[in-house]
Amino acid sequence: MTASVAELVSAYPTSGGLYYTISRLISPKWVPSVSWVVGWLNLLGQVAGVASSEYGSAQLLLAAVSLGSGQIQTADGASFNYVATTGQIIGVMAGLTVICGLINSLSTYWMEKVTKTYVIFHVLVLVTCAIALLAKTPKENRHDAGYAFGDVNSTSGWTPVGWAWLFGFLSVSWTMTDYDATAHIAEEISEPEKKAPWAIFLAMLFTYVTGFLFNIVLVFVMGDPADLDNALEQPVAQIYFNSLGPAGGVVYTVCAFIILQFVCFTATQALGRTVFAFSRDRLLPFPNVWTRVNKFTGIPLYAVWLSVLCCILINLIGLGSYAAISGVFNVTAIALDWSYCIPIFCKILSKSFTPGPFNMGKWGLFVNAWACIWTFFVTIIFILPTERPVSGDTMNYAIAFLALILIFALIYWWAGGRKFYKGPLVEAQLLEEEAAEESDSSAREKQSTT
Repeated sequence: MTASVAELVSAYPTSGGLYYTISRLISPKWVPSVSWVVGWLNLLGQVAGVASSEYGSAQLLLAAVSLGSGQIQTADGASFNYVATTGQIIGVMAGLTVICGLINSLSTYWMEKVTKTYVIFHVLVLVTCAIALLAKTPKENRHDAGYAFGDVNSTSGWTPVGWAWLFGFLSVSWTMTDYDATAHIAEEISEPEKKAPWAIFLAMLFTYVTGFLFNIVLVFVMGDPADLDNALEQPVAQIYFNSLGPAGGVVYTVCAFIILQFVCFTATQALGRTVFAFSRDRLLPFPNVWTRVNKFTGIPLYAVWLSVLCCILINLIGLGSYAAISGVFNVTAIALDWSYCIPIFCKILSKSFTPGPFNMGKWGLFVNAWACIWTFFVTIIFILPTERPVSGDTMNYAIAFLALILIFALIYWWAGGRKFYKGPLVEAQLLEEEAAEESDSSAREKQSTT
């Protein structure tokens, strides 16, 4: 999927991302309807992705507070003096999202500096944490290679065990998504047809390799899985605590929080540019508001803060049900992957695709086809409840979020979208509109002087 996305971004580097490629890959009569669906799926996925990341950040930050609060003995065993409530998590989430909006109100120059710092920090944390866990974990919490690579123990209620194992792809897909984030700032960097695709490809490669290796380390030092299922609801933070003690647990949980906040910074940046691009194409209501660019920072501030507001509002669902907020996590991968998969499928069928500097040559067709097949397969997994028997607390509400945005998009399309939305605007159209606006402005000035 990553290579397929990078190939399209190299051919069409615009702030609209893969949504824009529809206008270049299919018949003009189908462009408005297909790009409308792709655009709304991508928007849902990005909003859900940033919202769920901010929610996860709040959980990690408050988990660090719990680890540092000390433990007390209860009838059910040891418990932390402080355990965050849902309301507290929502409140911290809102504050973090606002801070993320403030960071994204700065110019792209400062965001680039932040991103470079993140890469160095991320690598240092992964390496030092892995070494510390392997060196300091008590003997009773260690596992051998047979357990790490051969033990399969399902508590989900699904059978066979192999089917239950497939649910593990959900957390992986949530982490390794938003592939085209770099594409959304393509119009703000030099040589985007080269830099953007390679940034996408190398970032995903780094995430895959380091994530896989770090998960192996966690399995070796995790101890009894039953001990990780507690009120803290942060198994990795609990592993840090069990292996490294209170101080080490707090330090590396805070580091995980900082890393996730870096992700939120860049994801919000991509979301703000997406809102700008979609508004420019008249896909969103009140487009003239969201396309305003601040003359000092060069940032579409209204688009950024609309993104912040949407992320906070969707997370308020957590006040009513944790199962519902879990659906926000689940729908992220589904919506984003389908917003990529549709353009990739169109590229397979297209006879007019002209590759950019980054391309896979003769292997492209096979890789593109596999991306589409895999997306179809895992979507079936991701809309199912992860536990049986199914109840209101274990239901997977991802399908409800997906249906809601598709129904809204359909109603909006028939209510008026089909009349004014013509698809992603190409460069010539944008230049014509800008020229027309300048001409109208000059005419008004002449009339006012006369």
